[in-house]
Amino acid sequence: MVVRDAVEADLPAVKAVYDAEVRGGTATFDTTPPPLSAWRERLASPHHLLVATDGADGAGGSGGSGGSDGSVLGYASSTGYRPRAAYDATREVSVYLAADARGRGVGRALYDVLLGRLRDDGVHTVLAVVALPNPASDALHRAVGFEEVGVLPEVGHKHGRWIDTAFYALRLT
Repeated sequence: MVVRDAVEADLPAVKAVYDAEVRGGTATFDTTPPPLSAWRERLASPHHLLVATDGADGAGGSGGSGGSDGSVLGYASSTGYRPRAAYDATREVSVYLAADARGRGVGRALYDVLLGRLRDDGVHTVLAVVALPNPASDALHRAVGFEEVGVLPEVGHKHGRWIDTAFYALRLT
């Protein structure tokens, strides 16, 4: 497995990973997949967008086929937390994996690289939001050092049910 900066050719595969969660999961509260142009904007932003690929270090894989052809297994990203200046040293982070990449250490590998980059950037606090229940995401966040700092009850409605979210925080500096 290789973790690296995403490139333009990776964006259709990144979009496919995210779109699967939009349509069938609760890890995102988006209900309509964003267009490819939204991913291009994210790639061009000053924040991080990393991909994990399986096998070869080629770009533009098949979107999580799980083979050893350089396909995208998942991605990690950082964004600003809130637009006010006092939050400048805080980032929100997320990891999304292709279904066949789960349970293989891909999320941990992505977070290890992303959190290292954010430390190098001088980020002080990192936040993650997890839809509940999600034991795998809870375990991943705890394994890399996050602590659960609160739960917001029934803040999202998707797939015919109300969903709680947990906030996780990690101080980097």
